[in-house]
Amino acid sequence: MSAVGTATAPSGDAGEIAAAAHGRALRRFMRNRGAVVGAVVLFAWGIVALLGARVAPYDPTELLGMARQPPSAEFWFGTDTLGRDVFSRVLVGSQVSLQLGLISVGLGALPGVALGLFAGYFGGWTDTLISRLTDAMLAFPSILLALVIIAALGPSLNNVMIAVGIGTIPLYARLVRGSVLSVKTLPYVEAARVVGNPTHRIMLRYVLVNCYAPIGVLSTLQVGNAILIGSGLSFLGLGAQPPTPEWGLMSAEGRDVLRRAWWISTFPGAAILSVVVACNLVGDGLRAALDPRMRLDG
Repeated sequence: MSAVGTATAPSGDAGEIAAAAHGRALRRFMRNRGAVVGAVVLFAWGIVALLGARVAPYDPTELLGMARQPPSAEFWFGTDTLGRDVFSRVLVGSQVSLQLGLISVGLGALPGVALGLFAGYFGGWTDTLISRLTDAMLAFPSILLALVIIAALGPSLNNVMIAVGIGTIPLYARLVRGSVLSVKTLPYVEAARVVGNPTHRIMLRYVLVNCYAPIGVLSTLQVGNAILIGSGLSFLGLGAQPPTPEWGLMSAEGRDVLRRAWWISTFPGAAILSVVVACNLVGDGLRAALDPRMRLDG
């Protein structure tokens, strides 16, 4: 009877407890100045990505006939070696780079979470097989693994997303496996099993739903990491191809004239830096707000 009572606790009480926990986490996050600054920066870049093509003063691929013009009132970020407006390309390029980060993380998170959930919940040979697979993938540095995948698939922005996404699968698998191992033995999970809930319901509703905090933190950090790796691959000519306004590719286009036309590479590089730092600040803020071991106050 006690097991049934535990498994069928009033939904109103559970909802109030969850709402209170979320409210405390939000207050802790808002007290973290770095996290708030990072969130504002990411929000601003999100708006720019949505409106970039509409607010850009020039077409990002238009040749204006004035190459290597320094920053001025007419060209805020100057023009590149082909006479294209760097400011317009940075604005429109935000959509490409943020899309790269988000899609890459999604491609890695979905299979990674599923593998970690199966490994942690079922254990045994399933856990052993998945763990050995993730260990083998983790033996390769992420950038090296991405280079191998792109060498097989060919250089393109879509292949960069796939390569970066595959590289993040073992990170999610190991994280979720560890979280599931600690959650699946809790009393409410045992109670849900005793009252006859099917396995898939227990895995999704009672186990996975309580692993959202570390998954959210890792995803935030990985968006910045994916943008950084993707930009690096584009810088090497393995990602986005001309004339796509992608930040890494834009930085590469100005490397040969960096001393004479520093603005061509500097502004796209600064955009990459701002997004990556913002993702790390938000990720650290989420971890401090959601991780019980880091909660020093209420």
